[in-house]
Amino acid sequence: MKIYIKNMVCGRCKMVVKSVFESMGINPFSVELGEVELKSDINENQKSELLKKLRAIGFDLIDNKKSKTIDKIKTLIIDLVQNKNNDLKSNLSSYISQELHQDYNTLSNLFSEVENTTIEKYFINQKIEKVKELIIYDELSLSQIAYSLNYSTVSHLSNQFKKVTGFSPTYFKNIKTIKRKQIEDL
Repeated sequence: MKIYIKNMVCGRCKMVVKSVFESMGINPFSVELGEVELKSDINENQKSELLKKLRAIGFDLIDNKKSKTIDKIKTLIIDLVQNKNNDLKSNLSSYISQELHQDYNTLSNLFSEVENTTIEKYFINQKIEKVKELIIYDELSLSQIAYSLNYSTVSHLSNQFKKVTGFSPTYFKNIKTIKRKQIEDL
């Protein structure tokens, strides 16, 4: 049995979700971003308790096909930006289409309909949040950040950053009061 979970975006999320299952005496076969595979089915009481525990820590169960697809798209994008250093071998539309084995136009229309934004804008917002994180850490130069996130130039990164945030990266670096957004709030 597979259970789909919303808002799983990192390795720590996988550990936390796994511990919730284990605390209920349910040992998952595998735990991946957005998806937990169980060795056997769970009953409605267990599902209800699981939902309560997951919601208490910021997760949710996904029941319908549209929501599962949207969550898979978000998970792919977040994983791409956060963990794979945006190392795309093809364009974003091809990547998503190949990973989900569906037509990109269908996925794009569904995403826009449900999320009121495009996949591309969601991707850009994720990249800009990663840029903010790297700027705040102050370990990489803007050139290194641009390179690591697959921007063609520092100028391209700066223009996109300003368009999304209203600030230049340099101005953002100099003011420490602006907080980053949580991934699920994008």
